[in-house]
Amino acid sequence: MKLPSSVTLCEVGLRDGLQNEKTLLSTDEKVELLRGLIDAGYRVIEVGSFMHPKAVPQMADTDEVYRRIGAVPGVELRALIPNLRGVQRAVDCGCKKVKLNVSASRMHNLKNLNMTPEQSVAGFAGCVEAASANGIAISGSISMPFASPWEGRTPVEDVDAIIEAYLKVGIREISLSDASGMAVPNQVSELCAHVQEKYPEASWWLHFHNTRGMAMANILAAMEVGMTQFDSSFGGLGGCPFVPGAAGNISSEDVIHMCDEMGVETGVDVVKVMALSRRLRDLLDHNLESYVLRAGRSSDLIGSKS
Repeated sequence: MKLPSSVTLCEVGLRDGLQNEKTLLSTDEKVELLRGLIDAGYRVIEVGSFMHPKAVPQMADTDEVYRRIGAVPGVELRALIPNLRGVQRAVDCGCKKVKLNVSASRMHNLKNLNMTPEQSVAGFAGCVEAASANGIAISGSISMPFASPWEGRTPVEDVDAIIEAYLKVGIREISLSDASGMAVPNQVSELCAHVQEKYPEASWWLHFHNTRGMAMANILAAMEVGMTQFDSSFGGLGGCPFVPGAAGNISSEDVIHMCDEMGVETGVDVVKVMALSRRLRDLLDHNLESYVLRAGRSSDLIGSKS
């Protein structure tokens, strides 16, 4: 197995994790967790989203979280945006990196953004122009690039069309997001190899949900074909509220632990992330989907009595 010497992890628990929770954390609690993630060594963190508060009330205070935390040297604090209004909110609160999203599934895009994929693509240019004019970096995400619960397997041609739309408006950083948790390793390998070969000018992120227990295997499959940037969520928190039966993202501490055991550098302290997940578990008052949080690190068992 050929693996990279290091990978970069983006912590998405504060956005993709919390957006599906009934318990609304306070701004103070979010800032506390955010500072803890920075201290743990993360250099890329998805702080929240600028969706309409009525649609996603869990993200209503993202602007205030940005104002409280301010700029953090060496750390990219990004947010998801739905439209041009999202760019303006980013400008107003000091956010310096935003991400657009479109789904390769027509039905999912309608449920998630209330627009067809074509309508989403039509709005990209204006968002990119506004972001650039205000010194804000911008990336793009493609949901359901592997499969969707409505249409099944996603044709690679549909994924290519969205990638090319992003590239046309100047977006070079693109995330492939398995929000339905339907991807399998051989499919991941094939699509990742394909996009790297066909679009060498792009920088790629992978975002896997662990709905059917496949996320870790999918990450390994992506690593084997050269992918080195991955999203994860502390405690395994998350799940798209617009996808039937969607479970959470792959647990950050599980991914870090796996990398630690394999000698793949992440730069993130798994012990500190585990402590943050326990704090999150207390705040939300329910168990989290993290194997390492339940069982502990493998290295903690070495030399212990049976």
